[in-house]
Amino acid sequence: MRLSPSTPTQLSGSYHVLKSAVDKPPAQRDPAVVERVSAMLGEIERHGMDAVLRYARELDGTEREDVELTTADLDRAERSLSPELRDALSLGAERTAAFARQQRSRLTDFETELAPGLVTGVRYVPVGSVGAYLPAGRFPLLAGAFMTAGVAKVAGVPTVLACTPPSRGGGADPAVLHSARLSGADRVFVLGGVQALAALAFGLLGEPPVDMLVGAGNAYVAEAKRQLFGKVAIDLLAGPSEVAVLADETADPVLVAADLLGQAEHGVDSPAALVTTSRRLGEAVIEEAERQLETLATAEIAGPAWRDHGSVLWASDQSVAARLMDDLAPEHLELQTADDDYYLNTLRNYGSLFIGRWSTVAYSDKGMAGTNHVLPTAGGAKHSAGLSVSRFLKPLTYQRVGREATPELAGAVDVISSYEGMAAHRATATLRIGAYQGGE
Repeated sequence: MRLSPSTPTQLSGSYHVLKSAVDKPPAQRDPAVVERVSAMLGEIERHGMDAVLRYARELDGTEREDVELTTADLDRAERSLSPELRDALSLGAERTAAFARQQRSRLTDFETELAPGLVTGVRYVPVGSVGAYLPAGRFPLLAGAFMTAGVAKVAGVPTVLACTPPSRGGGADPAVLHSARLSGADRVFVLGGVQALAALAFGLLGEPPVDMLVGAGNAYVAEAKRQLFGKVAIDLLAGPSEVAVLADETADPVLVAADLLGQAEHGVDSPAALVTTSRRLGEAVIEEAERQLETLATAEIAGPAWRDHGSVLWASDQSVAARLMDDLAPEHLELQTADDDYYLNTLRNYGSLFIGRWSTVAYSDKGMAGTNHVLPTAGGAKHSAGLSVSRFLKPLTYQRVGREATPELAGAVDVISSYEGMAAHRATATLRIGAYQGGE
């Protein structure tokens, strides 16, 4: 999440940097990671499940031979959770599914007659199978299953397989497992990292190869998805989690600082940016962030992230602030201004937008807002959107041509194909012209 080098020369107004981030690109394509992942995928493709289990022993320290969880396993995981956590997870699962259902209801099949005898249409057909990766590292992201497996199910995907890495002892995080169950995953496996994605993509888990891989993960997981893309579809290639806040003098620096640190907590390389039209607010947020870090339990993560990847830009006016933010194209963007509607109607590049002081990224992160938190990073929001129910659907077009449409269609194809020199194409049209003229 960095400004383009050309941005300063293209602005009609000015801005000042009150706090800058380290000037280096994010390490999303470490050559060592690329090489390691390539070797692992090749080994697993050649040797199948034996290689998967060997990597599981080597990397995750698990001796499990049967990596699939049973209904009894999922029952035990559910019983181990507090009623309060179960209720919160149920709320998140339902909110996410409800929003996905609303999206799905607006993607409707249609058929239209473009010209007499020329009928065209589209059918929205779900992919056949999805593999959802549910990370569970230092912070088990419990809502990940809602956004991936759950949304796939709302889209109508028949088979959803979920993989989550093992914890100590070979089991898995019980809350992640319960989230997978709430999301409707058909089968759940205790399998992590590159070996999990490879097993899904190569069809090593008692099912055919999946059609699509979704879900966040570390640099190795992201690289595995990149290398497997083409063999399977993927949701997107996401880097470290990002947050940006666009605020003016009416914003509360305590809330702004808290929201910046809330995403910086994801990892020491997570960018957090503030663009503001108020120098006073910008300076107050810098001071407040340092104050909050003094007592924050996860300061060892959020602190380095804010120090190295945190930035504060003071813009001369609204239009400059909007231009700066569109250039940053953040994964998550919060608006805390007196004129949020101006920015809502002006901004074009972001993964998901959080409007007003009562909104915070954490509401979406945990599934409470219903919107998907699998979003583009590293400027990807300039050209791509986040995961949604539409990503699991194929808009399949069709056409039905009647006799009366033949003269116009075939005549034009005859002319174009002749110019192109494509004789076989031309013949498919001229044969039909002949049949039409012969009264067939």
